[in-house]
Parts: sequence; structure tokens; C-alpha cells
Amino acid sequence: MAATRGHEGVVKLPLEREDINPNTADSEYGRTPLLCAAENGHEEVVKLLLEREDINLNNTTDTEYGQTPLSWAAENGHEGVVKLLLEREDIDPNSGDTEYDRTPLLWAAKGGHEAVVKLLLKRDDVNPGIPDRNGVTTSN
Repeated sequence: MAATRGHEGVVKLPLEREDINPNTADSEYGRTPLLCAAENGHEEVVKLLLEREDINLNNTTDTEYGQTPLSWAAENGHEGVVKLLLEREDIDPNSGDTEYDRTPLLWAAKGGHEAVVKLLLKRDDVNPGIPDRNGVTTSN
């Protein structure tokens, strides 16, 4: 809840404990703190979570759509969060969601988020030709 609402100080307290799993998903929608913070554009909370070595950047436990934190940030046009996530080498920028098989690039393009599309395309490992389940690519 604190990550969803961007309460940095409240998020920080449990993260200081080693016995806290930062990848624990909620039981209703399977959303992790990183996914919630990324979806809502809370950059400072994302930074705190990224400090943990055990954070899972490519988590798709989101039972509603199966999107990663990067996909949610890209879909919602949160440029700062996308930039933070893309700075990590262990992120999969081509991970498609489980409902539509849309990549973060497809989500950003669909939403018209030009700055996010540019950030994603700066990475050599982003493939702009990956289609979703309906055969749609970024250029369609």
C-alpha cells in the first residue's frame, strides 16, 4: 500500500530489514511493491526498491494482466521510472505481458508516450519488431 501511494519513508522502514522479501505480491492481484510504485510513477520509491539486490525486476505475478514493472511504467508514460529501470542490466526490456503479449515498447507506443519510446529504443537489446498476440508491432 505504501509503495502504491508513494510513501517513501514508510517503504524504507521495512526494506532496512533483511528478513523482508521485497518481491512479495499482494494476494488480490499479485502485484509487488516495485510494480505498484512503477505503475504510479513514484520514482523515489522505485529507487529505494532498486537498492535491494534481491529485487526481481522482471516479475510477472500481476494476475490481472501479467505486466512487468517496466511495462506498467511505459504504459503510463512515467519517463523517470522507465529510465531508472532501464539503467539495470538485469531487466528484460522485451518481456511481453501474459494477456496481450505486449512489450513495454508496444505499451508506450500505444499510449503515445514519445519520450518513453525514445528511452526504450536507445537500448540495443530492445526489439521494435516483436508483435503482440494480434500481430501488432510498434509501427502498426
